[in-house]
Amino acid sequence: MGVVLRLLKQLVAVVAVAFAGGMVVGAVQGNAPLTLLLGLATAALAVFVYARVVRWSERRPPVEVAAKGAAAATGRGVLIGVGMFAAVIVNIAFLGGYRIEGLGSVWGAVGLFGIMAAAAVTEELLFRGVLFRIVEELTGTWVALTLTGVLFGLVHLSNPNASLWGAICIAISAGGMLAAAYAATRTLWLPIGLHFGWNFAAAGIFGTEVSGNGTPQGLLDGVTSGPALLTGGAFGPEGSLYTVVFGVLLTIAFIWLARRRGNLVPLRRSARAGATATLSQ
Repeated sequence: MGVVLRLLKQLVAVVAVAFAGGMVVGAVQGNAPLTLLLGLATAALAVFVYARVVRWSERRPPVEVAAKGAAAATGRGVLIGVGMFAAVIVNIAFLGGYRIEGLGSVWGAVGLFGIMAAAAVTEELLFRGVLFRIVEELTGTWVALTLTGVLFGLVHLSNPNASLWGAICIAISAGGMLAAAYAATRTLWLPIGLHFGWNFAAAGIFGTEVSGNGTPQGLLDGVTSGPALLTGGAFGPEGSLYTVVFGVLLTIAFIWLARRRGNLVPLRRSARAGATATLSQ
């Protein structure tokens, strides 16, 4: 019961900030500088609230969002995220599925920077900081990675132009990869940077759809066409088979690093007993 209450306290606090921030940012979305400012403010407030509620509910310092090393870890994550999306889009373009029709909008990219910062931070605090971390504590790394990855994919089914295939792709690539990134480093800054780098590259740089939310106006006026299996269709490149491949490769790399560092939490006795009981039925 204590764990459930702790989970609820942290979820409610971060969800409240995410919801309020999303409403405010959405209301000023036509104003790029204000969108940037409010998006960054939402991200900062979410980290502050998460840190306070973890300290209050768990009686420990929130080391996973410690300021020391945050900039470097976030920067590494951004580079990985941008590099991963660039690799996906290059492969799609090689088969004629992506082309650049011209330049987009600098101010559009500025606004998207704020939107994606708020989204990356709040989603990582919720899914990796609260859900994955506490479920891992109860069940072990592998069960937590699987459960939160599936949930992360299911949540995206509520997006416009969502598809079951797109949700499956996100569950496998992003859900698993981001949880593994946290397991490898035990800091939320790397997955936050990775999440932001991927989203901003998709929308703010290459001008492609992001999780079925429509085509934003980024730095480039990009157009995708061709088989949805390769391009992701209306869901965007996150629904591409290339994304799954690169996401799985990064997941394997992060899990290897987590194992090497001794960061993997073994399957808990209660979870093992539950699994055995289920199989015997």
